[in-house]
Amino acid sequence: MLDVVVVGAGPNGLTAAVELARRGFSVALFEARDTVGGGARTEELTLPGFRHDPCSAAHPLGVNSPAFRALPLERYGLQWLHSELAMAHPFPDGSAAVLSRSVAETAASFGPRDAGAYRRLVEPFLPRWDTLARDFMSLPLTALPRDPLTLARFGLAGLPPSTWLTRRFHDEPAKTLFAGLVAHVMAPLGGLATGAVGLVFALAAHARGWPVARGGSQAISDALAGYLKDLGGAIHTDYEVKRLDDLPPARAYVFDTSPTALARIAGLGRFYARYRYGAGVFKIDYALDGPVPWTAEEARKATTVQIGADSSEIGAALRAASREGRAPERPFLITVQPGVVDPTRAPAGRHVFWAYGHVPNGWTGDLTDVMERQLERFAPGFRDRVLARAVAGPAELAARNANYVGGDIGSGAASGLQLMLRPRLSLSPYTTPHPAVFICSSATPPGPGVHGMSGHNAAKAVWRRLRQPA
Repeated sequence: MLDVVVVGAGPNGLTAAVELARRGFSVALFEARDTVGGGARTEELTLPGFRHDPCSAAHPLGVNSPAFRALPLERYGLQWLHSELAMAHPFPDGSAAVLSRSVAETAASFGPRDAGAYRRLVEPFLPRWDTLARDFMSLPLTALPRDPLTLARFGLAGLPPSTWLTRRFHDEPAKTLFAGLVAHVMAPLGGLATGAVGLVFALAAHARGWPVARGGSQAISDALAGYLKDLGGAIHTDYEVKRLDDLPPARAYVFDTSPTALARIAGLGRFYARYRYGAGVFKIDYALDGPVPWTAEEARKATTVQIGADSSEIGAALRAASREGRAPERPFLITVQPGVVDPTRAPAGRHVFWAYGHVPNGWTGDLTDVMERQLERFAPGFRDRVLARAVAGPAELAARNANYVGGDIGSGAASGLQLMLRPRLSLSPYTTPHPAVFICSSATPPGPGVHGMSGHNAAKAVWRRLRQPA
């Protein structure tokens, strides 16, 4: 009998398997697709030689992840590549706000009236960032806080809505960039603890940047898989699990799946019936004949570029997708251009480009024209650079990754109490009513992103259970 079976080879499933194998448990991992990766894959989606990331492409949380930093992933081929600027947010007039490793450079891009306010917001946390990140991403109760005072101070700043936090700013550059940071988790700007979302992304960028993985996000998954195999773990792909009886006998089963799928497979009935899925996304991967022709020079120096004219436009786009059940007329876009630092992603002189906007969960329309008109506002002539595009709405994204229910790439709405208490109100979110079944996906704390911490935290719950006397 195996000690542990893991279902789902996304970053969290892989991390959970690695953590358990490191502690001497026998582990086997089962994945329905033909390769590992989940939300961290790389594929030729458009033309030969153009290597795209079907989901996550830039990794501020990955490079800062306590779980990843404790593993020898560089030995297995993972290399982080950093652009001159971590992130840029251009405006229609050709100017831009930036998120840089330097707090001073970032603050200066906001203008003199907001530079001091931004520095006062982030600088107190940076010297203690590593401890704060571990405490924040290890909650709830998987580890005692190492610096409870800093964590409490962070909570006071971050628990209110982001709209409260941004009241300290006078001008749009700071308000807009921060609104864009919050929108990465598709949460309405006025939601509980959305200030913490923006702060985490800002602090992560200042601490270690906003990199891409050389060769694509698949490098993260391949590094985890390579390490797992060296630890003696087994990986089985092309293996769809429909019920627990499809799996070999084991002392524990860990699911990197949506709560909906786990309940169906493990026979948990309506245990997760109240779990809410959030807005979907409409994503386009482009093959370009050259770099994106951004008007703002700063946008040409960053791998990640946020698109939204101002904080009101971003807020309206989020409300349309999350609350009003319609696609926004001017969507907020998150874009990634890996070729700024990684020439391996496309043939010489060519580029891959990645963009998505928010739409209602399960939306069936086509946002291509609307997205490209939005891009043209900030990069005139963009459409002239397009060689090919691969379009994926909510249905296509869900078919590509079963965890993205209705196109929700965060595997659950990041709003209200569910932003922090997911997949249900519990002091032990990784356990289920079945004593041998656990969940480790992005539906558990600390939530969405390629960081492996949900898997890391779930692995702790598993090994504590396995160490208990029979």
